[in-house]
Amino acid sequence: MFTALPQAITPEAIQSFFALSWGFAVAGLCASGYRLFASHPPSFRQLEVGPVPARFAAIPLLMFSAPYIIMRNTLRGWRIEKRRADLVMVATVIAGLWSLMSGTVVVLALQTLL
Repeated sequence: MFTALPQAITPEAIQSFFALSWGFAVAGLCASGYRLFASHPPSFRQLEVGPVPARFAAIPLLMFSAPYIIMRNTLRGWRIEKRRADLVMVATVIAGLWSLMSGTVVVLALQTLL
């Protein structure tokens, strides 16, 4: 009879979970902060319209708020346009990976400051 031994969560997995959480939290914070000062939510279309300096200024905002924007657009498309569940799953994975990367940057910046 085979019995599986309980496995402990590795420190790397915990660090990745914290980076993922920080990534989504910072994405929501950036998007909500932008929405507080602007009359519209952030969008990837900010890279297409307006003067060139405004487009470059939007890049840092979009880099950190992208997971929020991707999930917002995905859930709206699933609800309103009845998109397929597999497309929603792929977009969720993309948003999660983006959040993991941006969260890693945030965690490293916090570790550097502290």
